[in-house]
Amino acid sequence: MFRYRPEFALKYLLQMLPFLKVTILYMAGSLAISLVFGSLLAAAKLGKNKPLKIFASGYTAVMRSIPPIVLIFLIYHGVPLLLLKLFGINISRLVDTVYFVILALGLMGIAQLSEIIKSAYRSVREGQYEAAVCSGLSPVQAISRIMLPQALRISIPNLGNFMITLLKEGSLGYTIGLIDIMGRANILNSITYGNNLYEIFFTLAVIYWILSIIIERGFLFMEDRLSIDRKIRLAALAAESGVRHGT
Repeated sequence: MFRYRPEFALKYLLQMLPFLKVTILYMAGSLAISLVFGSLLAAAKLGKNKPLKIFASGYTAVMRSIPPIVLIFLIYHGVPLLLLKLFGINISRLVDTVYFVILALGLMGIAQLSEIIKSAYRSVREGQYEAAVCSGLSPVQAISRIMLPQALRISIPNLGNFMITLLKEGSLGYTIGLIDIMGRANILNSITYGNNLYEIFFTLAVIYWILSIIIERGFLFMEDRLSIDRKIRLAALAAESGVRHGT
């Protein structure tokens, strides 16, 4: 029989919130890995070096086909075994579980983010690059001041979705013993023998919902700010170009 007790939900909320820092840690860590190497992978896809393009496309195809939970298990069990076999180093008891989750999500995120960056860059009209170079900007300035800011603004909605994906896929870390909000919820459910299942997991769902809203609103704010900055930047470039042609 379904029975929901709000007073229990509040108690479990207070017990889960301290572990929110672990959730934020794996999101931030995997995002950093994804941004750095995803940008490099996107550059390889957009470049003219054929071996690099093949590698980048192959990496993306492989990583996008592996379920997150499978990759988490492979990283958690495979990396320590590989280091032990190659270098005789046993990191099983030295490295916290959250870092294996960060690595797994980062490896997946590189592939996803490279596609987001590549698509955003290609959506910017190439004529703008040529016009910027003709107006007196160097190729590097044209890319950094004209192309990339527009690509970033275009990619903002997809980046927000990417962050929410990291949030949800990282919750699978409980399967290897990660104690984040999801892991804590499972512990609480075990302690209570499933008697307060609805209070625990409904509260957990609300936490994820609120986090997703915060991420979504944050990226909407960034998109608005970038739109304003773009108008100011274009006006400044137009004035700068006018001065150059006038002289």
